[in-house]
Amino acid sequence: MKYRILSLLLAMLFMSFAAAAEEGNGSGVASASDMTDVIDIVDENSVPVTAQQLNDGVYPVAVDVSSSMFKVVGCEVTVQDGKMTARLSMKSKSYEAMYPGTAEDAARAPKEALAMLEEQADGKLTFTLPIDAFDAGYECAALSARKQLWYPRTLVFRSDSLPLDAWKEECLKTPESLALSDGTYTCDVRLEGAGRASLASPAVVTVQDGKCSARIVFSTSKIDYVIVDGQRFEPAGNENGAAFTVPVAVFDRKLPITVDSTAITPSVEVAYSMTFDAQSIAPQ
Repeated sequence: MKYRILSLLLAMLFMSFAAAAEEGNGSGVASASDMTDVIDIVDENSVPVTAQQLNDGVYPVAVDVSSSMFKVVGCEVTVQDGKMTARLSMKSKSYEAMYPGTAEDAARAPKEALAMLEEQADGKLTFTLPIDAFDAGYECAALSARKQLWYPRTLVFRSDSLPLDAWKEECLKTPESLALSDGTYTCDVRLEGAGRASLASPAVVTVQDGKCSARIVFSTSKIDYVIVDGQRFEPAGNENGAAFTVPVAVFDRKLPITVDSTAITPSVEVAYSMTFDAQSIAPQ
């Protein structure tokens, strides 16, 4: 009788494990001790950018990642019919699957709901995932190929890396949309980036024939050139800080600027963004 009861219990236990395996994908969730390099990358003040603000197309974009162990080497976002998908290019095969949700949900999800790592014809290793917005924390999970554990990850797809032609015209504040006539103005400007430099604010902005440029002055003179919109600009002055005249395509959006700093040897290019505040524009 004992053996019969024991056999029945073992059978029930086996069925329980089998049912659990059917409900999920057989992988566990990484514990807190497994995650030692989590980085807070979400700016709570950012305003999300959705597909409704963008033109249909395929755009290369920059992605911030909450873990240095999750190596994203490139990303393309496809915008079509009000929806967006991101194709992440990975450095290696360290992760074999991804899931658009929490690690706990990923562990319970059936295999057909997972985004599997794919090797493209050009050799790139990619994941393809649906996304809702730029500049917002995107919660997802990645499955370690070696440990078979799901790791929670946060991604931020950065709208400041989108080309200007990705934006719908009505979403851009340009000299034309702001009805700025030819002339000279002052405008508050903010510099953000990995380095320590800042910009004098307000900057002097000139509008001529519908095009806008700004004279920006850095807090340091140790800058020998900047790159804006693919163009290299040399210093236009260096008395109270390196000064440059650069184009301003739009206001109220981050404009990428690469700064070559000579503060160390050899010099190094540092990525920044500058934002010109439309509300602060005033005739000089």
